[in-house]
Amino acid sequence: MDEPRFLTLEQVAEELSTSAAQIYALVRRGELVAIRLGGRGQWRVERSKLEDFIAQLYTDTERYVRENPLTGAEE
Repeated sequence: MDEPRFLTLEQVAEELSTSAAQIYALVRRGELVAIRLGGRGQWRVERSKLEDFIAQLYTDTERYVRENPLTGAEE
């Protein structure tokens, strides 16, 4: 079965093992691209945008690890 194209903030939160409030904050800060539907303000995240966001997190994390190596005290 195909996965849905659009996910609710709750579904995104479940996939990332975090809270819907955290996902909403990411959307409001512009870190995670989403669309707002109708007057009731229902948010949806396109699955491809979620995958792009995750890929960017991997890139950001790799850069952070490279620029901030562990010291002997942290191991």
